[in-house]
Amino acid sequence: MWLVRNLFIIVAMIGVSGAVSADDAMKGREFVPDWAKDAVWYQIFPDRFRNGDPSNDPAKEDIEGAFPNAPHLPWRVHPWTSDWYARQDYEQGLKMPFNAFVQRRRYGGDLQGIIDKLDYLRGLGINAIYLNPVFDSPSSHKYDARSYHHIDPNFGPDPAGDRKLIATENPGDPSSWVWTSADKLALELVKQCHARGIRVIFDGVFNHMGIRSWPFRDVLEKQRDSEFADWFIVQSWRDEAAGTKFEYSGWFGHKTLPEFREDADGIVAGPRDYIFAATRRWMDPDGDGDPSDGIDGWRLDVAFCVGHPFWKKWRQVVKGVNPDAYITAELIDPVPELKPYLQGDEFDAVMNYNFAFACSDFFADEKTRITATGFDRRLRELREAFPPGVAEVQQNLFGSHDTDRIGSHIVNRDKEHAGNWEAYFNFSKVENGQYDPRKPTASELESQKLFAVLQMSYVGAPMLYYGDEVGMWGANDPDCRKPMVWADMVYEDEATNFDGSPRAVPDKVGVDGELLAHYRKLIALRNELPALRRGSYETVLVDDAKQLLGFRRKFGGQEVLVALNNSPEPQKASLPAEGEWTDRWNGGEVSAGKGSVEIELPPRGAAILVRKG
Repeated sequence: MWLVRNLFIIVAMIGVSGAVSADDAMKGREFVPDWAKDAVWYQIFPDRFRNGDPSNDPAKEDIEGAFPNAPHLPWRVHPWTSDWYARQDYEQGLKMPFNAFVQRRRYGGDLQGIIDKLDYLRGLGINAIYLNPVFDSPSSHKYDARSYHHIDPNFGPDPAGDRKLIATENPGDPSSWVWTSADKLALELVKQCHARGIRVIFDGVFNHMGIRSWPFRDVLEKQRDSEFADWFIVQSWRDEAAGTKFEYSGWFGHKTLPEFREDADGIVAGPRDYIFAATRRWMDPDGDGDPSDGIDGWRLDVAFCVGHPFWKKWRQVVKGVNPDAYITAELIDPVPELKPYLQGDEFDAVMNYNFAFACSDFFADEKTRITATGFDRRLRELREAFPPGVAEVQQNLFGSHDTDRIGSHIVNRDKEHAGNWEAYFNFSKVENGQYDPRKPTASELESQKLFAVLQMSYVGAPMLYYGDEVGMWGANDPDCRKPMVWADMVYEDEATNFDGSPRAVPDKVGVDGELLAHYRKLIALRNELPALRRGSYETVLVDDAKQLLGFRRKFGGQEVLVALNNSPEPQKASLPAEGEWTDRWNGGEVSAGKGSVEIELPPRGAAILVRKG
């Protein structure tokens, strides 16, 4: 998520296996997990991906405590295939704007739904999954965790039974922790992913918990007498005699998200040790020293809100459990501000929003488009900014659960500069009246397709946000979190505007088979050709007048040339080369003559040439 800016386990903090110091990193030693260089990531927002088990759908009492907390109002699970902006019968009388009442919606997505669609993901070519939070929480997004050591019961097969089990614990004592049916299903998901060659990382939200979390509820009840009183940032305690009220800090002012207290050493000991214990639980579930049955790493929410000392300690815990674990973070900052996090003693990578901003300026914008030269320079700066190996494992994305969808971004091109993140974040919400939430046209999707060619052939680990491959569209949160579009479902047209009025022309909702085939073909090529995943990078063509970019990638004797035409007209391109080549994107053979290959690129088209022999 984003806007603006009792000791549990004793862990040795020195000499942990797999740890790499910042000095070692600066000397050229890679500290990133090697497997992450081959990753094709897929981000899943669990409540909106697939309802595999309707019997575990949440009940009204399960969402109490989530914004907007309105237990007196009617509620039911929302129909998966309904018109997004249309109010259902239970929503008709709500005296609140769409962006408030939509937060009450639950669609029933769960872990079984993800398991049921693993073969779909494998067929797409995905080999790494990032799950938005799955820990126990009353909200749809689950960034307001009740706990870190249990999966949300409504994601598992027996919510009522799980809550009874959880009630038997002393949550402050890890030796009392139980394994619920939802916890076990999460481990089954990991097992089935690993059997298919798919890695899994969880979302770690370690800056804050929710107001329904077990330590905060104890503080709320017992105030300064709570054994967890020093966990949170408290300004004043409830004291009738003194006339003071209970006041505490919530993340960016959100009182539903009480923040952990920090000192010079990072997050204070109580929550720190709880986080460490939960971290180890999911990485090595049976505690036998073999992490193969656990998750493969973490994505860290609002990492900039937690001090560096904590992240340095936490990395040692993670790498001590599994030296091959992958750590990525949500950091939407310029390169100079990212560097301290990526020196080998904190994170391996970040969600590469700077890559997304550069691509927006080149592929999406038209009137304000940067030149091919400018785009090439921006990419080079990002490749060269960090220690060895980092560029190869950065999560190269365009959209996420915190941005508008790529197709909608293109519909609204030139209206606001994406790199001005705070301004664009607010602009890309449909309520501002300037953002057009309509379905992208086929012509507009050509820009998305060309971006995908670059994304799948470039340095770094590409990441898809669920549904981008089938043409889902939407403005920023909450509209980027619509239910996944599946071929075996029939969806209502989007016939309603944000304000509830009817649209003049309804938009058809369904799988874009052509776009899906485009992504499958591209990902298959990336998975087949190691040069596209691990190869060296050399720019071989930049033509600002024709809007052409070409680059060479080489690895282990394999050589690949990629050429992109970002113009609406066909263009001829000349690439320095020798020998015979096969165009694996368009088909056909190409021979070099006089030190170059001459090709014709279709409008907003590409070529991927592989040298023969």
